[in-house]
Amino acid sequence: MEDQLGALGLVLNCVTLWNTFYMDRALDQLKAEGYPLAEEDVARLSPFVRRHINVIGTYSFAQPDLGPAGVRQLRNPDEPDWEEDIL
Repeated sequence: MEDQLGALGLVLNCVTLWNTFYMDRALDQLKAEGYPLAEEDVARLSPFVRRHINVIGTYSFAQPDLGPAGVRQLRNPDEPDWEEDIL
């Protein structure tokens, strides 16, 4: 049981790191493009509140084509959110 809890903690740490990495990239891109970002809003961002975190237990580990930079492209903030179309 302790090993399972330890593995869960490791997965949570990995998801948190990954989400934080992409959130930081998105904020940098928005700042570079001149979007207004209120510091009080940025301070309240959380890497845990994301729809893509799957707590059901079904996971896909297929590696996507990430291109030469090794990370996926960020979505355009002016386009509608693709997740809203799915839900």
